[in-house]
Amino acid sequence: MDALMLSRLQFSLTIMFHYLFPPLTIGLGVLLVVIEGLYLKTRNAQYGAAARFWTRIFALVFAMGVVTGIVMEFQFGTNWSTYSRYVGDVFGSALAAEGIFAFFLESGFLAVLLFGWDRVSPRMHFFSTCMVALGSIFSSIWIVVANSWQQTPRGHQLVEYVVDGVVHQRAETVNFLEVVLNYSTVHRLLHVWIGAFILGAFFVMSVTAWYILRGRHVEFARKSFGAALVVGAVSSIAALVQGDLQAKNVHRHQPAKLAAFEGHFQTGQEGAPLYLFGIPSEAQQRVKYGIAIPGGLSFLLLGDWNAPVKGLDAFPADERPPVLIPFVTFHVMVGLGVFFIVLTLVALAFWWRGTLFDKRWLMWVFVFAVAGPFIANELGWVAAEVGRQPWIVQGVLKTSEAFSPSVSAGQILGSIIMFGLIYLLLFALFIYLLNAKIKLGPQMPAPTVPVAGHGYLDTAARLADHAGDSMTDVRGDDAARLRRRDDG
Repeated sequence: MDALMLSRLQFSLTIMFHYLFPPLTIGLGVLLVVIEGLYLKTRNAQYGAAARFWTRIFALVFAMGVVTGIVMEFQFGTNWSTYSRYVGDVFGSALAAEGIFAFFLESGFLAVLLFGWDRVSPRMHFFSTCMVALGSIFSSIWIVVANSWQQTPRGHQLVEYVVDGVVHQRAETVNFLEVVLNYSTVHRLLHVWIGAFILGAFFVMSVTAWYILRGRHVEFARKSFGAALVVGAVSSIAALVQGDLQAKNVHRHQPAKLAAFEGHFQTGQEGAPLYLFGIPSEAQQRVKYGIAIPGGLSFLLLGDWNAPVKGLDAFPADERPPVLIPFVTFHVMVGLGVFFIVLTLVALAFWWRGTLFDKRWLMWVFVFAVAGPFIANELGWVAAEVGRQPWIVQGVLKTSEAFSPSVSAGQILGSIIMFGLIYLLLFALFIYLLNAKIKLGPQMPAPTVPVAGHGYLDTAARLADHAGDSMTDVRGDDAARLRRRDDG
């Protein structure tokens, strides 16, 4: 493979590994707020133990996300220097905002979240939990803003400059608000957040279903599972609604990508079919072995079964995305979304009847179902990025023009192997630590003896009185022994 393909492969591997952790961080952060809020409301010790347990898991996931995310920023300078020089003024501003407004907020309150359980008041700790969850969401905002600008660029202008007699171009920000609120930011943000909420909910349900099956920490597991089930069901239904809005937005602003998602090769005069599955063939310009709903795509996008929809033939051959990968990843993602809805609604029905935790087969399904949201989040990213090709910035800069010409294929291959080995070790360490924390389970707080009075002075006085009483008892015992000896 040449340097361009290897650079794309390297960035894909590093970001896909990194993207295992940020959605889980966001999802767990929201669930921490829910569970700790329930603890503050009910003062139920099980909710308190659950909040402490999931906080420890959150800290591990957060650390992995930070470590694996650093690598990508260096790649902009090493493998994609042309891209960085061309759009760095726009793209870099969003990344800088992420560090200023999000990372410091999240990491600043993280210490209180982890170590402040017995050092700050319950309300202050809950506030810290909210700030950490909010910080993780803010972090996703700026990352998605930067990526969405690549998808639907807005608020910039192209400026020419001369270096050694050669004319170059670069994109400069002219309206930062338009950069932030480009045509796809809001839709993509909602999609990312919903996917993260689903992942966090299914992760919690997977762990707690395992506890229920093993008969361990059952009361804690049931309460955590119930809270996560509600979040998971609501988020799964929301994904269906928002996914429809997202598809319509892609059709408006990236019609070639939408055509690749749906395997729609020919524009035609009649309604476009909606393929449920099949194998797209670019050579034959059709979907082989496909089962489709006639006019279904036209109806979903335009509300008319017979309305024409732009096909890939409406775009120049050198501006068409590949079809196979976007088609497959998009359809698998949608299929998993439907699975999440069905599974959570079935579980809610059993929960309503009071028989959910007696259904061992369903608990086993939830133990392994956590793989689904991980896969769906990864495939969603793959579909979006591959579907944008051949552009790295839609309509502005092609991927083939953006990589670093001074880096050789051998150097990139060597770094891929090195990072692959490091990531394998990191993932093995993560699984080991995660397994250890799950095996240890939640730690119930020790019961406390209620005492009268308040404050440090009252406590010191009670301790002094107790010590005085003890000394009096000792002196009395000594005097009695002396009298017995004299009498003897």
